[in-house]
Amino acid sequence: MTTTKSKAIINAKVFDGINVIGTKNIVFTDGIITSISDELPLDVDEIINGTGCTLLPGLIDAHVHTSVEFLRDALKFGITTELEMMGGFTQKGRDTQLKGITDAADVRSAGMGLTAPGGHPDELIPKGDGIPEFVLKEMEKMSEEEKAIFIAAHQAQQEEEELGPDVTSLEGAIDFVNRQVNNGADYFKIMIEEGTVMNAPGLPVIETRVLKAAVEQAHKLGKIAIAHVLTAEAAKTAVEIGVDGLAHLFIDRPDWTPDLIESIAAKGIFVTPCLVLNSSIIGNSACHVAHDERVESKLNEDWKMTMCSYFNTFPEGSMADNFNNVKDLRDAGVDILVGTDVSVPMPHLGGLAHGVSVHHEMQLLVEAGLSPIEALRSATSVTAKRFNLSDRGIIAEGRRADLLLVSGDPTSTISDSLSIVGIWKEGEAYHR
Repeated sequence: MTTTKSKAIINAKVFDGINVIGTKNIVFTDGIITSISDELPLDVDEIINGTGCTLLPGLIDAHVHTSVEFLRDALKFGITTELEMMGGFTQKGRDTQLKGITDAADVRSAGMGLTAPGGHPDELIPKGDGIPEFVLKEMEKMSEEEKAIFIAAHQAQQEEEELGPDVTSLEGAIDFVNRQVNNGADYFKIMIEEGTVMNAPGLPVIETRVLKAAVEQAHKLGKIAIAHVLTAEAAKTAVEIGVDGLAHLFIDRPDWTPDLIESIAAKGIFVTPCLVLNSSIIGNSACHVAHDERVESKLNEDWKMTMCSYFNTFPEGSMADNFNNVKDLRDAGVDILVGTDVSVPMPHLGGLAHGVSVHHEMQLLVEAGLSPIEALRSATSVTAKRFNLSDRGIIAEGRRADLLLVSGDPTSTISDSLSIVGIWKEGEAYHR
């Protein structure tokens, strides 16, 4: 007969995803939180003393492009869930690629995003036949079984793209939505990107009426729709076609920005600013974060190199504009989510790394005017709510025991979120 091991984190200050609820004792069994109390628990198999620490819900990155290895990297920093905005980790992908894997962050996915042939993100992907070199490099870290599964998934995706109908037509776009949902997509994504901010002006974009039809089809199938936008004009289009969320913050600030923000708020649209990305696009690296003593040992050389690089495709941009846009959105009552748009370790995609960039993003949100508690909500309960992840994002009885214990108090000093003492995903401790 096997017995289930119960665990308790005691004497820790608790931020439950919404508010600080004081010093509490948290008990969890079978991956689920079973008790939150002022009393010391009895008959618990393992006790973790959280004196001098703050306990947070596991963090959520609301915008990534990921792999099994990158999900492992994310977990090192207390990110227990990544939300993929274009990739293969739909339900079908999870069932094959993540079978038996427990030492990695959980993941949800949009499947493939709706974009015109030759449209974004093609300008970012090195040209060539077959699997890109940066993917082949990541495959070197995989087991033979993992490689076989990945190659089969890649080939299936290529065949689907080649044989599928024209996605720029109404019928083709609707069919594309249906295929993503049939593959087990958890939400749906569209691209509205003409390329100026990416230093690739003139990228093809699907007609607005077609994008609108795709969004409506996603809604009919019970999925929220999210739009890639990087300018106020693109964001305006996204609002008009009825999306539920913006996967980026518009990097510019035209004089009609107040009207745009008012319309975003009026329609209840959330925004994932990805300030870490916009900072990189403007020409700022994140080298200071990579060389933080709490970070450096957890990054391999490729990721350190990437963190110390930057996109630098729109140097005329201003972080002051970005910060003001975020603050105005917050003041208007718009839900702000923490996301990074991190993908692969390459210099031209610099300033980002899985896991650590969530902490950097929270720091930038605080610099933009959010309180530390608001930034923490954006990385936990707010994201869980907007993506219908009702089992996580909050420390409460009956929720997943996705937990992050840090030294200090990030509810007053946000950078303390990097002072990691312990990480639990579904109640299982992650050992670095």
